[in-house]
Amino acid sequence: MRLVIAYCQVDYVGRLTAHLPLAKRLLLVKADGSVSIHADDRAYKPLNWMSPPCTLTEKENFWLVVNKAGEELRITIDEIEHDSMHELGHDPGLVKDGVEAHLQILLAEHVETLGSGYRLVRREFPTAIGPVDLMCRDAEGASVAVEVKRRGDIDGVEQLTRYLELLNRDPLLAPVSGVFAAQQIKPQARTLASDRGIRCLTLDYDTLRGLDSGELKLF
Repeated sequence: MRLVIAYCQVDYVGRLTAHLPLAKRLLLVKADGSVSIHADDRAYKPLNWMSPPCTLTEKENFWLVVNKAGEELRITIDEIEHDSMHELGHDPGLVKDGVEAHLQILLAEHVETLGSGYRLVRREFPTAIGPVDLMCRDAEGASVAVEVKRRGDIDGVEQLTRYLELLNRDPLLAPVSGVFAAQQIKPQARTLASDRGIRCLTLDYDTLRGLDSGELKLF
């Protein structure tokens, strides 16, 4: 992993255009080839990024990052304060607790719980920022990303939002909608999900194991 702290401006050119004016930022280049730009006030969410596969070309005071779709991140560097490389090694990934992991398996086995005509594409669908619990197709063939939790809170909605933002950059998947599935969903999380166009599915663990779909509630 490469960490660069620099005064820079960033321009994204693709299906949309976006501009970040000159400021001090963290540029993060991962071993998978992804490049992301971070500020000090956005927690874990980057200001902009390019997912792999992409190519990074460096010239004096200028980085050009291009993905397979021809979209570009143009990073103009005014001054570099820090530039370092770090080897992190293999990461075992997030380990879900037993109930949460089993919920994911049960929902994958009975994906029709999400709606009539749904079919599973893959469990643990890989992305540059972590695996999506379930990637599905609805009855019309549109992509649906599903995040499964035991207790659904705002952090879970934010996690699914990040996945959706990334997945919707892939023309082979877009448009991708989201479903937030949990045994319990906090009111604040439900409100945030609704505001972002994400459906909430409340799961009953015992009922799902018994396949009594009448007890499942889809909002």
